[in-house]
Amino acid sequence: MDDTPTESADPPPQAASVHLPPQTRLDKVLSVVPRALSSHVHIIFLGAMGVYLVLLPLVGLNVSAKAELIGGNYTNVTSDLGACIAAGLTVHLVKRDRRHSRELEELSQALHGRHDKLEEGIQAAVAAAARAEAAAAKLADDRR
Repeated sequence: MDDTPTESADPPPQAASVHLPPQTRLDKVLSVVPRALSSHVHIIFLGAMGVYLVLLPLVGLNVSAKAELIGGNYTNVTSDLGACIAAGLTVHLVKRDRRHSRELEELSQALHGRHDKLEEGIQAAVAAAARAEAAAAKLADDRR
């Protein structure tokens, strides 16, 4: 009776990629929006707009009604800043997740390689043990 493990015909399961590439031109444009919103330039611009539209009126300087209409009020500016910070965090988390997924995939491949080598070593040890057992049995038969 052969107790050796059988080799599976199926390859080891591969990790499925969660990230889907943009399919249309609109998808490509929209995928750039979070990075643009969280850029340093945009956040500095919103900070300056906040100083102009929020802080200057608080210290008594008049800002034109047209500027306030176009730029918004403190609620708009602060919510824009919050959205930019959230977009930046999202971009950071996506990059970190992709890096971790890539590292995990590399680790998984290395583990599969080590497993295959260990399996080969076990098979060689089993074969050597079988040969030694056969030789010992033959030697015992020859001594009788």
